[in-house]
Amino acid sequence: MYFEGFINEFRPVQDSIYESLLYLPSRCVPEKLQSDMNYTNKDIAALLEEIGILLRLDGANDFKAIAFDRAARTIESLDEPVSTLIDDRQVTNIKGIGKSIADDIYALFETGEIPALISLRKKVSEDLVRWLDISGMGPKKVYKIHKELGITTLEELKAKCEDGSVASLAGMGAKSAEKILKSIAWMEQYAERCRLDEAQSIADRMLALLEHKPGVKEISVAGSIRRNLETIGDIDILVGADASDAPALFETFTSDPGVVEILGQGETKSSVRTTEGRQVDLRIVKPSQFPAALMYFTGSKEHNVALRQRARDQGMALNEYGLFKLDEKGSTDFEKPIDYTSEADIYKKLGMSWVPPELREDRGEVDFFTKNEKADLVELSDIQGVLHAHSTWSDGKYSIQEMADACLDRGYSYLGLTDHSRTAAYAGGLDVGRVQQQWKEIDAINEKFAKNGVNFRVFKGIESDILADGSLDYSDDILKGFDFIIASVHFSLDMPAEKMHERLMRAVENPYTTILGHPTGRLLLKRDGSKVDLNPIIEAAAKAGTAIEINANPWRLDLDWRYGNKAKDAGLLTAVCPDAHSTEGIDDMQFGVKIARKAKFDKARVLNTKSVDEIEAHFRAEK
Repeated sequence: MYFEGFINEFRPVQDSIYESLLYLPSRCVPEKLQSDMNYTNKDIAALLEEIGILLRLDGANDFKAIAFDRAARTIESLDEPVSTLIDDRQVTNIKGIGKSIADDIYALFETGEIPALISLRKKVSEDLVRWLDISGMGPKKVYKIHKELGITTLEELKAKCEDGSVASLAGMGAKSAEKILKSIAWMEQYAERCRLDEAQSIADRMLALLEHKPGVKEISVAGSIRRNLETIGDIDILVGADASDAPALFETFTSDPGVVEILGQGETKSSVRTTEGRQVDLRIVKPSQFPAALMYFTGSKEHNVALRQRARDQGMALNEYGLFKLDEKGSTDFEKPIDYTSEADIYKKLGMSWVPPELREDRGEVDFFTKNEKADLVELSDIQGVLHAHSTWSDGKYSIQEMADACLDRGYSYLGLTDHSRTAAYAGGLDVGRVQQQWKEIDAINEKFAKNGVNFRVFKGIESDILADGSLDYSDDILKGFDFIIASVHFSLDMPAEKMHERLMRAVENPYTTILGHPTGRLLLKRDGSKVDLNPIIEAAAKAGTAIEINANPWRLDLDWRYGNKAKDAGLLTAVCPDAHSTEGIDDMQFGVKIARKAKFDKARVLNTKSVDEIEAHFRAEK
């Protein structure tokens, strides 16, 4: 949803460019992002995406807009910064980037502006951009209504829906106008995306509602939830059932007490709005079609495109209905289906191993699973302990003993307690005297566990603020007393990228830093993180033996999974940390593991998969 005033923030990266149209694109991106013109790949991608969206809103040829969409995705996925290609004007060496778009990027670095974008921003009203937040209003429909009725503002749109003008347009009608009005009302109350944990809760409820109903032969969540994306738009549920059972299943779905509005219903799909303001889509397909449909509706779009091309290269056609042979003209021969029994079977017929859903983002997985049987990805059951948690000593809700007991109850072997350091006075940060008092309490708790024969350990940690110059928050004689240290940025997130780079580099190279915490400082759907390019930070951290945290708090999920290829190439270690401020917060570990898997981390590169003895040995070796 569009938030006026937050013009210096980007919206979260979406599942695909089409899902991104649910967000206010990048008018949130200022024309001149940084005075030193040191743009990150994320900055460039956001601007190119904005051009694509504004072109559609201006009625331009869609092929032109698609070129910018593809360029944005390509640049966002690069492991190396585009800035290194500017001086020698080598941007066209990037596959898929032509001369015109390359010239736009050169102009950005040289002048701080992209002329084409500036022109489009002047032509396309910000009020019109807000229409993209309306459910079902893509850029073509927005352009049609705007052009034919000569209106621009949201208030004008509401008025034209109410007086029948929108309903009178070809292809619209009274129902469309009514849906627009209802969506505007919801849009004003709820954002169009939500966190992964929020979406997962709704999806779990809907699965529980349907999975044991008569006629349900197969059922699964699909879409971006199944891919463990950090923010979710619509929630997709897929059911395999006979057509005769579909009406009763749709009735169960739409009559659930958690449903407040039926957005649409047909023979194979029903869409509802829940009490949380989320849209949930239920699709019912024939049981024989379920594997292909699950693959298709899981996505991502880019992964599906790669699979369809692979199928065609082998004389087949793959779509949501199944796998088919091609006829002599290269068309799909629906009379010649190719048998399959599961997603894994379809992948096998394409010459691949099954791809875990979280990896289906067209980031090298097709090539990898053509050559390899499986990827070793960390599991939630691999996690042996908690390494980022707060107690009542700073801003936590429970005592050290209560946090330790909660970890023990969940089957963990250790707790790395990391209350805030002294600079975080707003969060009850510990001065030197309180640090030493806390150490005594931790010693007493550990003695109690040992005396009672409990194999559990509380480690003395701290979440040390990284100061503006990159130093940590205590003198060396205090720092060396901790078992481990998480170093995090909590203030001045908006400092220039070059300064933030120096700040983080100094922190990860500090011999006392064990883990770099939530490296960008982002709060999903609330606040963008720092603009620093993390690629060189990842390299430096891997070289220094410093882990970079995957913060499992659903507001953060930071390190961003998109750095996974770089992290793997560099051999980076991570720690999946709940950043728990309560006993309940410990359970956020599941979301961090989802992101760790999406970022291709195996068990060996996750610190807290180590046993209590192994992690203690690691801490000592690092010191």
